[in-house]
Amino acid sequence: MSDSDAKPAAGQDSADSNAGAAASVPPAVGSEAAASVPPAAEQEPWRAELEKAQADASKYKDQLLRTAADFDNFRKRARKEVEEAQRKGVEKALLELLPVADNLERAVAASQGATDVQSILEGVRMVLRFHEDALGRLGVERVPSVGTAFDPSLHEAVQQVASESPPGTVVTELAPGYRYQGKLLRAAIVAVSALRATPEASSESSDGGSDGVAEAPQN
Repeated sequence: MSDSDAKPAAGQDSADSNAGAAASVPPAVGSEAAASVPPAAEQEPWRAELEKAQADASKYKDQLLRTAADFDNFRKRARKEVEEAQRKGVEKALLELLPVADNLERAVAASQGATDVQSILEGVRMVLRFHEDALGRLGVERVPSVGTAFDPSLHEAVQQVASESPPGTVVTELAPGYRYQGKLLRAAIVAVSALRATPEASSESSDGGSDGVAEAPQN
């Protein structure tokens, strides 16, 4: 075989190998990405949904900011209204009690150089009644004490005294107690009657004392 016959065969083998190599090379990544991107017509619905979601998010953010601002204004307004109500309550109490101080000043001025003690006492009692009336208009009432049974929810006992009243009865009021609209403001400071010793108990005590003493021996 001549060399000229061998060359075409070698060229044919080279062409076949190049074709096989080209077939084994995977397609380029860029070509796959380009193939996976949907057409522009299919992208339109997605773009519209994205724009709608962004618009909704912006709207909700604005609503949240307005709600937060409204709540802050409401809180400030509520605090101001509470302070105003407290101020008006104090003003009302002062307007009711200031005349009591005025009457006390008049009583002190009238008592200077006065010789009738009874008239002075009556004037002070009148001022005290005026004071109790003012407290009543404010919703404050005095806690009943003397003559009633001791109540730990209304009274504070500081001492026990001997009395003809039943044990546990309030016999003396040292400081009055007050309630405001049913709620206790201050407990009454009181003294209560103590448990009295019965004559039988006293005689038994004395007999028991004599039994414990030994008799002296007789000569």
